[in-house]
Amino acid sequence: MNKRTLSVALAAGLALAAGSVTLLTACSKSGSHAAHVERYQCPMHPEIVKDGPGDCPICGMKLVPIEEEKPAAQAAAPSAPGERRVAFYRSPMDPNETSPTPKKDAMGMDFVPVYQDELDGAAGPAGLAPVTIDATKRQLLGLRTVTVERAPFATSIRTVGRVAYDERRVHHVHTRYEAYVEDVTADFTGKFVRKGEVLAKVYSPDLYATQKEYLLALAAARALSGSRADGVAKGGEDLLAAARQRLLLWDIRPADIDALERRGEPTRTLNVYAPISGFVTGRMAFHGMKVMPADTLFDIVDLSTVWVLADVYEYELPRLSVGQKATVTLAYWPGRAWSGRVTYVYPAVDEATRTVKVRLELPNPGGTLKPEMFAQVVLEGAPRQALVVPDDVVIDSGERKIVFLVEGEGRLVPREIAVGDQDEGHVEVTSGLSAGDVIARGASFLVDSESRLKAALAAMAPAPAVKPAGGPEGARAPAAVPAPPLPPAGHAH
Repeated sequence: MNKRTLSVALAAGLALAAGSVTLLTACSKSGSHAAHVERYQCPMHPEIVKDGPGDCPICGMKLVPIEEEKPAAQAAAPSAPGERRVAFYRSPMDPNETSPTPKKDAMGMDFVPVYQDELDGAAGPAGLAPVTIDATKRQLLGLRTVTVERAPFATSIRTVGRVAYDERRVHHVHTRYEAYVEDVTADFTGKFVRKGEVLAKVYSPDLYATQKEYLLALAAARALSGSRADGVAKGGEDLLAAARQRLLLWDIRPADIDALERRGEPTRTLNVYAPISGFVTGRMAFHGMKVMPADTLFDIVDLSTVWVLADVYEYELPRLSVGQKATVTLAYWPGRAWSGRVTYVYPAVDEATRTVKVRLELPNPGGTLKPEMFAQVVLEGAPRQALVVPDDVVIDSGERKIVFLVEGEGRLVPREIAVGDQDEGHVEVTSGLSAGDVIARGASFLVDSESRLKAALAAMAPAPAVKPAGGPEGARAPAAVPAPPLPPAGHAH
């Protein structure tokens, strides 16, 4: 056979071999595709498995697709950069039963993968481990995501208070002399009186004598006013001025003194007038009783302005300041609000309730706000920029606060954070998160439980060594021996 014939035969053989390989590959792909059948399983009853979608005959739930297990060779293959590496597989019922490859336990349940980052413990706080939840299970659990963002955040303090008198507008009515009550005009508690209105009439022997002295001094001053002797007219005027001053000091009004001059004779009773306009909150004067200068006849309160005394817990004091805007609402009058400001913060903490009294001043022109009413108070703070997340994404264990970061492909990583103020369903994050982070929301208890379980299982059973090829299943392999170096190029064995 010459060289030309040999070349032709070799080329034909190579072409035939290439065609055979192509045909076998196509058949293999076709066969594997035909052999692949998507199976469905009930999430509540794993023993119910079907080849197509449908409903569970036991509970009626929709069947979900079963995740296909990776072949052992693929599971053992090195992971791509950035991909999580499976360290081994563990039985969900017995954490001590492990395998380097996917398998099923005696009950037919699939072994679950344990990732290397979970064993390292570097993915989250102590006692927690990352978890992976596929899209179907996330939908069943109602798991959603929310993005951390920097937004205006205004804190407010919600509390309760009560309406009280303005202590600067409370007046006690007294007489400055001994007297007897002859008549009472403000004859019941709660009566509204105006400033200058007569409250009662009283008789005082001392006051009656003083009126006579004043009239005598008035007559003497008039008689001596034309005297030419030095100092005589001046003495009469001084005597009259002294008698008048005595009446004024006994709280007799100038108008009543002028009326006394016009009458020319003393009157038996004198009037007691209201010093302000307001409501009579206390009546102690009754007909015929004797009163002394120390006795209170009436208590009158001006309700044109009232106080609202609110209780604020001591831990909220850093958010409180004088001049802060406040809104007051009443349960019996929905839809109406009163606006005011903080005018005073009391200096002591109530040892029983651990609260501090805060005073608001509100105008009350119509008398709608009545003392001892209960009110809802909102003390509004100034808005500021802050990292804000919904409060239901934070898992509070008492010692620390945890959220779960979403890192893609259903992987949730626990992250410990520090929080600040809370308001209206949102919480301020002071450390642990950055703007743009995506965190999980919903099913927090289930995710936290799964994370703790994975961390506990990883602590109970360390990762087994990968078994050697051909060895018994589940056996631990000795330490890997490095392969010998390749021979230099160009040398034959």
